[in-house]
Amino acid sequence: MQLRYNFRVTPDAAQRTALAQAFGCARVVFNDALRLRQQAREAGEKYVSDGDLSRRIITEAKATAERAWLGEVSAVVLQQALADLNTAYRNFFASISGKRKGRKVAPPRYRSRKDNRQAVRFTKNSRFKVLDNGRLRLRKIGDLAVRWSRTLPSDPSSVTIIKDAAGRYSASFVVTIGEDETLPPVEPEIGIDLGLTHFAVMSDGSKVTAPKFLRRAARKLKRLQQALSRKTKGSNRRKKAVMQVARAHARVADTRRDWQHKLSTAIIRDNQAVYVEDLCVVGLGRTRLAKSVHDAGWASFTSMLEYKAARSGRRFGRVDRWFPSTRMCSGCGRINHKMALNVREWDCPCGSHHNRDVNAAINIKAAGQADFNDRGAQVRPGLVPAPRGEAVTHPDVACSTRSVEGTSVL
Repeated sequence: MQLRYNFRVTPDAAQRTALAQAFGCARVVFNDALRLRQQAREAGEKYVSDGDLSRRIITEAKATAERAWLGEVSAVVLQQALADLNTAYRNFFASISGKRKGRKVAPPRYRSRKDNRQAVRFTKNSRFKVLDNGRLRLRKIGDLAVRWSRTLPSDPSSVTIIKDAAGRYSASFVVTIGEDETLPPVEPEIGIDLGLTHFAVMSDGSKVTAPKFLRRAARKLKRLQQALSRKTKGSNRRKKAVMQVARAHARVADTRRDWQHKLSTAIIRDNQAVYVEDLCVVGLGRTRLAKSVHDAGWASFTSMLEYKAARSGRRFGRVDRWFPSTRMCSGCGRINHKMALNVREWDCPCGSHHNRDVNAAINIKAAGQADFNDRGAQVRPGLVPAPRGEAVTHPDVACSTRSVEGTSVL
């Protein structure tokens, strides 16, 4: 199993200049390759192969006066930029042919130097090395100081240097772990109903209040955004104000991510099986509840549960979003008519009294258990979520918003 370990790096002035040059060269190679393939398509020529692309965009371009500066950065960085383009094209072709599940993916687009996120990737071919003094040695960059918060479980296969919108640099290592991190088995199994007032309602009746990190930081963000709007465009003060806004948003995102990591780790540690509803977050993000939905971060939280379950030897399942978890009585199985969102408790004709969210969590747990046999093997084919965060791909269409049913959103 492959995992990513992220650490902050603090390059000096010369290293920041070298990284900026690497970012720019990788962006130029990506855009030149994309332009070449688009021109070949418009001219009716055959698809430019990967080998021809590397030869024309990198090898031959370095010999010209216009692109001679490509030789000042590591060749691996340039090759990985072409690899990102190939990945984007494969995702696009698989999406339009129906082989790729999930949302439709649009064709790759040009990279801009004004993008909030800049990144370059170094593989083992670049001979990067973690030195004994804790520094990360990168070819034609230097020895970067890394803030190690923990040790890597194995030797990394690649490292990506990322600069975010807040001007922070980080190193993302890809490592492979074995099966020695499996946790000892436990008895409890749990179903989780995700919502907004309560972030998570468990089938055992426990509730986790939604922290609402973005709402809590709204006043400060508003003040910084107003200060930004008063600055003259193109001025140095406006650039500083943009950085302050980006840092405030990054602080909110970091706090949310840290809280979700702690909660997901506790849930996986204490339960042998975890079942959640397969919510359509993209569809919910286009409703009047969009701000609260994005502030909750359901997609990132369920992704954490999924990979931590696989890493720890736990069982993780997604229940179909069309399953009437809210309207079904967990006692007798009777499905009621649609209920308004302000109805938080209801009585079933069988005599059962239900809390809306707890009942939904119990039904999610039962539906998840029904999809697995006694040996833990899945009976029916499960949903295959589309990989998130592929290189330069963006969604073209969104799924339906009907997934709001059965989810506590008030």
